[in-house]
Amino acid sequence: MYLINHAVAQPDFTLLKISVRVDRQKLAKRLWRAVAEDGVEIGCELERPLQPGDTIFQTGQARYAVTQEPEAVLEISLAIAPSAAAGIGWAIGNLHLELMSEPERLLALDEQAVRRLLERIGVPFRETTAVFRPGRFARGDDNQKSQIDELGASHKH
Repeated sequence: MYLINHAVAQPDFTLLKISVRVDRQKLAKRLWRAVAEDGVEIGCELERPLQPGDTIFQTGQARYAVTQEPEAVLEISLAIAPSAAAGIGWAIGNLHLELMSEPERLLALDEQAVRRLLERIGVPFRETTAVFRPGRFARGDDNQKSQIDELGASHKH
């Protein structure tokens, strides 16, 4: 087993990428274990939590990168008025639940409280799976590079 304390400062992106798949809850922690796709065991005792895409170990042949697992979410189309999107965001936040946005959609965890809220206020939604990164807000067109804002840990509920 390899013990990891921090992400690799200057990863070699020309190397073969091997995923270390972890869920969102584990990724938020500083102490965890995982098994890479090739069977290599990884133990983490981190100074601070990692981010999806971080390279945590590399050899002369491969680099091991964190891949966050998708989870069940509710998707709300942003083909609505900006004031409606703001109201939906406020309503979900008022439940002390988290939200993520992409240029074309809002994502919330698939929880019964969110479902009931959206049904009560008449907002259509769709069940799907996605990598959920609460507090991450992307702005812009999907065809161009989107600007991404991260609210950070101070806004976590």
